Amino acid sequence: MSVALSKAVIALATTGALMACTAETTAKGPYQPSYKGIETRLMDGDLVNFRVAMRGARDGDDVSAYAECAAAQYALIRGYGFARHVRTKVQEEGGVWRADAVYTISPALPRGMQTIDAEVAVANCAETGIPTV
Repeated sequence: MSVALSKAVIALATTGALMACTAETTAKGPYQPSYKGIETRLMDGDLVNFRVAMRGARDGDDVSAYAECAAAQYALIRGYGFARHVRTKVQEEGGVWRADAVYTISPALPRGMQTIDAEVAVANCAETGIPTV
């Protein structure tokens, strides 16, 4: 195979691969979430329930992140610096994703593995465009 023909084959293969990637991105569309609100309920002392809804989530992780942002901001509003994730239930129906999440809030770092530094989390939420309470 000549050098010119080899270059042409490589260029054609590269163009085809790039077109495939572009088509896949176009088919899925860009990530454009629409946040539909946060409902906050104080359950008992430091235990708080957050219910959030959004459209355009890629999966349950997106709506869970929205709930986490709400919990972090709520902790700061109440004068606390930390939150700890207790549980999150996620469901999707008709394109609307909902999360029902429970967190504890505290002034000191709580015990457990799923702890959140509220200031750091709220800053991250602002950087990623996720609204808070």
